[in-house]
Amino acid sequence: MSSEAPAGPATGRAGSVLLTLAAGQFLMTLDSSVMNVAIATVAKDVGTTVTGIQAAITLYTLVMAMLMVTGGKVGSLIGRRRAFTIGCIVYGAGSLMTAVAPNLPVLIIGWSVLEGIGAALILPAIVALVAGNFPPEGRPRAYGLVMGAGAIAVAVGPLIGGVAATYFSWRWVFVGEVLVVAVILVLARRIQDAPLEGRTRFDVTGSVLAAVGLGLAVFGVLRSAEWGWVVPKSGASSLLGVSLTVWFVISGLLVVWAFLERESRLEEASRDPLVKPSMFSNRQMMGGLLMFFLLYLVQAGLFFTIPLFLSVSLGLTAIETGLRILPLSITLLAAAVGIPKFFPNASPRRVVRLGLLAMLAGVVVLLVAIDPAADARIVTVPLLLAGLGIGALASQLGAVTVSAVPDELSPEVGGLQNTATNLGAALGTALAGSILITSLTAAFLLGVQENPAIPEQVKTQASVQLAGGVPFLSDSDLQAALDQAAVPAPVADAAIEVNRDARVEGLQSALTVLALFAAVGLFAARRIPDHPQRSAPAAQRAVRES
Repeated sequence: MSSEAPAGPATGRAGSVLLTLAAGQFLMTLDSSVMNVAIATVAKDVGTTVTGIQAAITLYTLVMAMLMVTGGKVGSLIGRRRAFTIGCIVYGAGSLMTAVAPNLPVLIIGWSVLEGIGAALILPAIVALVAGNFPPEGRPRAYGLVMGAGAIAVAVGPLIGGVAATYFSWRWVFVGEVLVVAVILVLARRIQDAPLEGRTRFDVTGSVLAAVGLGLAVFGVLRSAEWGWVVPKSGASSLLGVSLTVWFVISGLLVVWAFLERESRLEEASRDPLVKPSMFSNRQMMGGLLMFFLLYLVQAGLFFTIPLFLSVSLGLTAIETGLRILPLSITLLAAAVGIPKFFPNASPRRVVRLGLLAMLAGVVVLLVAIDPAADARIVTVPLLLAGLGIGALASQLGAVTVSAVPDELSPEVGGLQNTATNLGAALGTALAGSILITSLTAAFLLGVQENPAIPEQVKTQASVQLAGGVPFLSDSDLQAALDQAAVPAPVADAAIEVNRDARVEGLQSALTVLALFAAVGLFAARRIPDHPQRSAPAAQRAVRES
């Protein structure tokens, strides 16, 4: 990119440009949060299970994580505004396909694949277009507002999904996305394109290695509920007596290592790597990326487990689930918008640490409060705390990563930042779902074996047929399945009681893992700077003037 800073658009056009880019960020973040409250509804509508929708959610974030760095490089070759526009068209096509999806495969193609590809072009372009349309002194505020749009999507998504699923259909959410994309495409004509970096060579081999490596590792985690983590589950495929999960994760990490080695050689030869490995020696940038990863991992895990508790365990409707999640939305917005406004000189490290403590406290309180007799009121205080923590981190991390490098590297940092967030979201959903199902299965089978009201023949059949995994079912759905199988009433009542206890144990196991990751973040927060960050050029000028 050119080192010459843009003079900045006129006030009216600046508002239009910022609105357009913020709308793109809002749309990319909305999908995951809006669908979590309607998981059970969508699963029934397209003829699949909760695990099937979990796979679709995870694949959406996984596709973005796999292709984000590649999408940033494509933007440097064809122009950021063109990449943004093409990404919006692909995303809109995916939204339209999702809106009319008759089954899970079509849903995955539209939502997970096409929308994921579109987002991989859009999100890195947004970072570069902010740099190309606003002068250095205006960029921290612009980045903050764009990140705030993503926080707003997380906050209002559950309510939008709940209203749509209860009074209309979840499909109308995706119809609405098509309309928003159309408006963005009209407004995008006012965006000034970021300067091209000159003729560069596209690293096809590196792009394939990055996508394959990340894909293999996360896919292995996603399938761990069916394959087992280390010891293969009954009836599951294995290699040399070890679960395929282990082999997929190891293979993925080896491919990622090969990718980084290749990129290092390209950088040393002054060629055009997909990403510059030397950037990873930047302590501040790596601290920001790690915190983004942990934030989105915990956030995605919460947005998977809590709606399941409310909609499946307690039987709440989609809109009731959305309303119960509203406390998180309120404190998230208050922290994400209020901290930069009222405490502009606050220490980023202190804000991040306090945010992590609030998240950790929220998860732990929920973990302790959940039991078979609990009602929906127990989520209020934990969600208030978790939302406060998520908003606090969101208010700081964008400026931390972008200000860590010179402006000409901001597109690459944008790609890495979005890779970290989507990788965290994919792993958060996959880990929470896998641990939940694994724990649920173990608890259910143990409960069946120890319940004297269940005949020995039924215990034997359950051990054989359910060893591969017990679905996360509500009491009413399990009762309907037992009635259809003509199971005697005393046995059915005992199975429902065992299932109720096992659901709680599964949720507690998933929340325990999320709490551990939030605690790990407290140690990683040392990499976050202690003083408010300005853009890199401004910081460099301050050093020269001192």
